[in-house]
Amino acid sequence: MATRPSADHVLAGRPFPLGAHPEAGGVRFAITSAVADAVELCLIDADGSERRIALTERTFGVWHGLVPGVTPGQRYGYRIHGPYDPARGLRCNPHKLLVDPYARQITGGLTDLAAAQGFTGDPERGPMSTVDSLGSVPLSVVTSPGGPDTGIKPEVPFEEAVVYELHVKGFTQQHPFIPEALRGTYLGLAHPVAIEYLTRLGVTSVELLPVHAFLDEPSLIRAGRHNYWGYSPLGFFAPHAAYASEPGHEVEEFRLMVAALHAAGIEVILDVVFNHTCEGGPDGPTLSFRGLNAPVYYLHTERGHMADITGCGNTLEAGSPTVVRLVTDSLRYWTQEMGVDGFRFDLASTLGRPRGGAFDPASTLLTAITTDPVLSRCKLIAEPWDATGEGYRVGGFGAQWAEWNGRYRDTVRDFWRGATGVRDLAYRLSGSSDLYDHNLRRPWQSINFVTAHDGFTLRDLVSYNEKHNEGNGEDNRDGTNDNRSWNHGAEGDTADPAIRELRARQARNLFATLLLSTGTPMLTAGDEFWRTQGGNNNAYCLDDETSWFDWTPDDPAAEAMLAFARRVVRLRANSPALRQPEFFEGRTTPTGKPDLVWFRPDGEEFGESDWFEDRHTLGMWIDGSNSQARNREGALVPDHSWLLWLHAGDAPAEVILPGREYGETFKPTLDTSTADGSPAHPGVLEAKSRLTLQSRSLLLLRAPRLAAEPHPEPY
Repeated sequence: MATRPSADHVLAGRPFPLGAHPEAGGVRFAITSAVADAVELCLIDADGSERRIALTERTFGVWHGLVPGVTPGQRYGYRIHGPYDPARGLRCNPHKLLVDPYARQITGGLTDLAAAQGFTGDPERGPMSTVDSLGSVPLSVVTSPGGPDTGIKPEVPFEEAVVYELHVKGFTQQHPFIPEALRGTYLGLAHPVAIEYLTRLGVTSVELLPVHAFLDEPSLIRAGRHNYWGYSPLGFFAPHAAYASEPGHEVEEFRLMVAALHAAGIEVILDVVFNHTCEGGPDGPTLSFRGLNAPVYYLHTERGHMADITGCGNTLEAGSPTVVRLVTDSLRYWTQEMGVDGFRFDLASTLGRPRGGAFDPASTLLTAITTDPVLSRCKLIAEPWDATGEGYRVGGFGAQWAEWNGRYRDTVRDFWRGATGVRDLAYRLSGSSDLYDHNLRRPWQSINFVTAHDGFTLRDLVSYNEKHNEGNGEDNRDGTNDNRSWNHGAEGDTADPAIRELRARQARNLFATLLLSTGTPMLTAGDEFWRTQGGNNNAYCLDDETSWFDWTPDDPAAEAMLAFARRVVRLRANSPALRQPEFFEGRTTPTGKPDLVWFRPDGEEFGESDWFEDRHTLGMWIDGSNSQARNREGALVPDHSWLLWLHAGDAPAEVILPGREYGETFKPTLDTSTADGSPAHPGVLEAKSRLTLQSRSLLLLRAPRLAAEPHPEPY
């Protein structure tokens, strides 16, 4: 039972930093709400009773006070007294207990949707709900500063990075050699067995699906389902509590996970969702931002209606100074206090659309991130689209942003299924200069990928023509229909040996193309181990074996694919010319030839008209003597020259190797026609030799180095 509001023994404190911070024998609380008439800090005891304390000091719209005697571990929330006027977007309701947007820890869940709703009847016109939400909503928790050391950041140069997108829970939930109590947790990912797998694969950076505290959407709660991916954030400072092996220890365990990955030389990149929250549309619950000052946090129309350019019910207002401060404060906290190395911004185009207008790469929020002295040193990766046509901005972000290159994904998928020729493919293989060779950008700012968490796995991409999302409970209506996939003659699993062999070869083609392209490759966890989701391309609500990494697959293709993947990642790491940080320019090299040359199957260079023909075979020669790759000390690192043949035709093709001016000899190095990538014909080939490419296959050949520098031969 609540006590009467009181300001006794509350010291003034100060407004910044926001949040709850232990100091001077108590805790200083600070929360912003420029529209509030009064703010009550609510301290929740172990038995659920509540003590309300009025914060009377207000500075710059921030309500603050230092409460003596409060200690870390204290659960708390806020009640906001102020205007309830949905017609103007204002939804202050003191009957709803609110989570602190700056809470470092959040406990509990949403257990009663009706109690959390701030309205009665019509969400746009109905009166304020007077049902108290205490006991039905999450609570903030005061935390102690500091914690376990997160280690030295690896600072992997972007041009050396191999990004691995994984889900904290799904990666280890079924691992047989990780203690059961640690599976699916931060400490599970930190376990030596998990770390060893990542290092043997050769990844340099793990990109974690959202780990900010999140809640299930109302539609999932009503259906008895759960949000597995985590793209439904509640708090932007608190680690998701369900990934802790011990409840209440998520902050410490997250820091220990970061330390373990850093010790192995692996960076931690967070997938962050600063475009919407779990509060959803106007009919959603009042949990935090909505009850503080909805028009400041969320995009609204001039008539006070919530606007949605994310497809998730609400959109954070990127032009609001309060949101700019929230986002940058959160990012600095995760970087400085939690040890994180970089961020991938979900639906990042919304961050460049203040007031929902046209996209501006120099918008306030995007600029605040890139000019921040801390954040400017992080890896910054944009998902360059939102739910609208205006938001599709691949290639349109500013100089410091890397981007998920959706055009790379689409082109490579189309080429290997025979749906497109080689013109666009050449751009994608060579770093997408048509998209990124402007405004001071580098080829590694193209994050190349062929699969991601959202969509088919690599195995499903070559096994299904259509999505099969019946398990989501939405009558297969959810998920994209534009998969650019090919089942190769049978939908789903098959015993046909010819189809199985072709699928495996096509998977190797896609994987090898990704790793051998200029740019930064991003792998999806499990693709290298032949993981399937049974054709589900939107498993966001399936927290089960559908989504989890299968460490004991019964398909023999899994081990073969893993061996192939390790081989190709290692090949890339040891081949500087294949991961150059500068765009090819046609510059003359020590061989007397340009740095990049394209070949037809007859061994002749591509002419202008060749690019407009329906071709499915392409040769790519990279001059390693002029490699622009550098070592960690900044010195140029020469390499072999490389000849890459890609053949997507459904019949074998004869090709002729280039003349001696490109190399006296060529040695096959990687061949997707074999299960592990070892060349079917490993002997050295003379210039102008003829060879036959198997249907739908890729072949990489190495030319001798011009100089005699020692070079490892790891292939």
